[in-house]
Amino acid sequence: MTLLFAAPDLELMAWRTRLAGLAPGRAVVAASEAFDPAAIRYVLSWRHPPGSLTGLPNLKAVFSLGAGVDHLLADPWLPDVPIVRVVDPDLRDRMSEWVVMHALVHLRRLRTYERRQRERLWLDDDTQPKASEVAVGMLGLGALGADAARKLLVLGFRVSGWTATPKTLDGVACFDGPDGLLAMLAGTDMLIALLPLTQATRGILNAALFARLRPGGALGGPILINAGRGGLQVEKDIVAALDSGVLKGASLDVFEREPLPAQSPLWSHPDVYVSPHNAAVSEPGAVAAGIVRQIEAFERGEPLRHVVDRAREY
Repeated sequence: MTLLFAAPDLELMAWRTRLAGLAPGRAVVAASEAFDPAAIRYVLSWRHPPGSLTGLPNLKAVFSLGAGVDHLLADPWLPDVPIVRVVDPDLRDRMSEWVVMHALVHLRRLRTYERRQRERLWLDDDTQPKASEVAVGMLGLGALGADAARKLLVLGFRVSGWTATPKTLDGVACFDGPDGLLAMLAGTDMLIALLPLTQATRGILNAALFARLRPGGALGGPILINAGRGGLQVEKDIVAALDSGVLKGASLDVFEREPLPAQSPLWSHPDVYVSPHNAAVSEPGAVAAGIVRQIEAFERGEPLRHVVDRAREY
């Protein structure tokens, strides 16, 4: 049985070697190579060209090589087989590290002290809020959001979370649905977005939402942290909200267009941290091992895990 590697942006030989070590009895071919379509049972995809997975009569499943699956669902010709997303402890932990780091950066006003260091100013006239004085609102409480929420709780932050449908998480005030979103935003000082990108969430981080956040507060104004998907945010609205004081600061790991264009004002904005979509880079060895384990279990008759609900888009 053959695996089709449909990830033009990733290094084929490294993945081929990796998969050969984990599944020595399986051939791995690239979508750009000649292959027998009838031999393909599983596809490993990351941003494959739309329509390139058609004509595979014996295909059993498509595995995403990253946490997001919007790149797959954007293909109108995607075969009608299960889509499996990555749920990996390494990726989860890396994401929580990034979220916690930026929550602390804004809590302890690191940007202010960076500026003062450059200016050689020794000033000790600031009050430092405690984590317990800051209300964090999590948009999304999936595997990534729930883990980040738990770790923020350990640091003393007051944490709420919003999901489209009801969910419970120990220590977290949970909200759901449109009314629940408005209620959570009204009491939020620091908004952290770890939502999947769907038709319902595209552009959700916009001017109307920012206006619903609690003004003032222990941080002097609301903070936005987005490490979910770039399509969640409207970047012109973020810049306008920062310039008007509706937002106090932002940490962004994902963008509407990637790489972030050199002319984007986000690069030089004094209240923005930019990172190049590396908050939670998938460790290839761990991802490959997880996919091989899933395939082996599936072929023993076990159900696939972390299958995407196409109607919900995650």
